[in-house]
Amino acid sequence: MERLAMQKEKVDLSVIILTFNTRELLAKCLESISALDNGNFRIEVIVVDNASSDGSREYLKSLKGGLKVIFSDQNLGFAGGNNLALRGARGRYILFLNSDTELAPSALNKIIAFMDQNPKVGASTAKTILFSGGMDPDCHRGFPTPWASICYFLGLENLFPKSKIFGQYHKFYENLDKVHEIDAGFGTFMIVRRKALDEVGAWDESYFFYGEDLDLFYRIKKSGWRVMFYPEPLVTHHKGASSGLRKESKEVTRADRETRLKTAKASIRAMEIFYEKFYKDKYPPLTTWVVILGIRIKGFFRIVNHYFKR
Repeated sequence: MERLAMQKEKVDLSVIILTFNTRELLAKCLESISALDNGNFRIEVIVVDNASSDGSREYLKSLKGGLKVIFSDQNLGFAGGNNLALRGARGRYILFLNSDTELAPSALNKIIAFMDQNPKVGASTAKTILFSGGMDPDCHRGFPTPWASICYFLGLENLFPKSKIFGQYHKFYENLDKVHEIDAGFGTFMIVRRKALDEVGAWDESYFFYGEDLDLFYRIKKSGWRVMFYPEPLVTHHKGASSGLRKESKEVTRADRETRLKTAKASIRAMEIFYEKFYKDKYPPLTTWVVILGIRIKGFFRIVNHYFKR
């Protein structure tokens, strides 16, 4: 009876970690969580293994207590894997956390306190530092409108990062040292209020990899909740360890060519899904044609690039 009562007891935060062939990085992520100072907050950790083949399953089975592990027999993608864990999560907040991250000692304590102090905030992302150096730009994003996307893909944002005209994709003209509202963060470190998630629904499984976090942020903001950027560096990120697409994680990724090609194709399809879902009816057909063409041209070069990589 006591055990059953514990299972039904509410917790403050459910940390959901999805892993695919990131055994060594996952171990470091879990070590950083076990070393946390969580104050009086109750936290549960749920790990979903997305059909890894690198020994992650054996490693997870060897762990003792304090952790809920779900093994999927197939790779369900980012949205599908997170939804699998979400069904059993008990927290009044849900933190979606990448397996290639490590948390600062007070990370969860601070972000839960921040959410408690701001009841109109539906979701937040904290400043995220890359292991390779500097801030991960994707923790601070605007929505990818046609204009924002064009400026980003043409490199205009890189040339004028502080420009409100050309820098709308990441909005680096904002003060990154202060708390402020943003359009979107990313799924690497994404805390969501349970009430907001209940209102907007779970992850959209039309996306396999990439884009699903933008989709969820978009729905949260559209429903009237605020999305916030928390300026303290609470998390460090390798970036792209599962997909193998990013140069930041080329020394630690175990992704083979098949995985890289699959995720490269999924990333392009994700951009198309997002645009067709939220923007297609807001812009003239010519704009849609140009945007989709641009996405596919970018996708072609991304796929070719990873096809010839070993």
